[in-house]
Amino acid sequence: MKNFKKLTLLATSALLSLALLASGCGGNASSDQKSAGSDKNVTVKVGASPVPHAEILNEIKPLLAKEGVDLQVVEFTDYVTPNLSLNDKELDADFTQHVPYLDKFNEERGTKLSAIGKVHIEPMGIYSSKVKKLEELTDGAKVAIPNDPTNGGRALLLLQKAGLIELKDGGSIASTVQDIVKNEKNIKISELDGPQIPRSLNDVDIALINTNFALEAGLNPMKDAIFIEDKDSPYANVLAVRTGDENRPEIQKLMKALNSPEVKKFIEDKYQGAIVPAF
Repeated sequence: MKNFKKLTLLATSALLSLALLASGCGGNASSDQKSAGSDKNVTVKVGASPVPHAEILNEIKPLLAKEGVDLQVVEFTDYVTPNLSLNDKELDADFTQHVPYLDKFNEERGTKLSAIGKVHIEPMGIYSSKVKKLEELTDGAKVAIPNDPTNGGRALLLLQKAGLIELKDGGSIASTVQDIVKNEKNIKISELDGPQIPRSLNDVDIALINTNFALEAGLNPMKDAIFIEDKDSPYANVLAVRTGDENRPEIQKLMKALNSPEVKKFIEDKYQGAIVPAF
C-alpha cells in the first residue's frame, strides 16, 4: 500500500510538472506571436502617375514606416489602368486623378471607388512651340486637347476662359467640342490621349496639357505655359480607394501623411507653384 501511495504521489507530481511546463511554453509562444504581430508592417500598395504623385508618395515612405506601414508605389502612365487595378484589388489605393474624372469613371465603368481626401492641384496649361501668346494664333490654328471626357471638358472651359471659344450655356466639365457655339478663329481641335499631347507640340499651334504630363515632358508650367488655370482650380487630385475601405487604419495613416506639413513643404519647395497643396 505504501508503495502504491508513493507511486501515486510521484505520478501526480510528474503530471503537475508537465502541466506547468506546457502552460509556461504556451504562454511564451502566445506572447512571442503577439509581439511579432505588433512589429510586422502592413503593406499598402498605391498606384500613381510618375510625376508628381509617385514623387510625393516616395517622400512620405519614412513617415509611414514609423507608423508600421510599408508603402509600395506602382507607377502608371495613364488614368484608366490604375482605377481598374484598384477595383480588381490589385492595389489598395490610387493617387492619379481629380474627383470629376473619378465620378465619370465610376459612372461609365460601374466601379465603386471613393475619394477620401484632397492632396494637390495641378493647373492645366496652354503650351506652344510656335507662338508666345494667344493673340498670335492665326485663323484655323490647330489645337490639341485631352480625349477623356472630364479633362476634355476642362480643356474646353480653359479655351473659353482664354477667349478662343464660347460654349453652350456657359459650358461645364461635361462639355464636348459639339457644344462650341462660337469659334471666331476657326481653331481646329484634335482630341488625343493625355500622355501623348506633349509629344504633339510640334504638330499643333497650341496644346492643353495636364501638369503631370507637362512636368514629365520637362515643361515648367509657371514658365512655359502661355495661359494657365487659376490656383483656385476645382480639380484637386485625390487619394481614391475601393468604397468601404475608407476607414482601414493603414489607409487613414496614408491620407494623414499625404496631408502632413512635410508634404506641403515638399510640394511648395520642389514644384515652385506649378503644383499647389490643396489642404
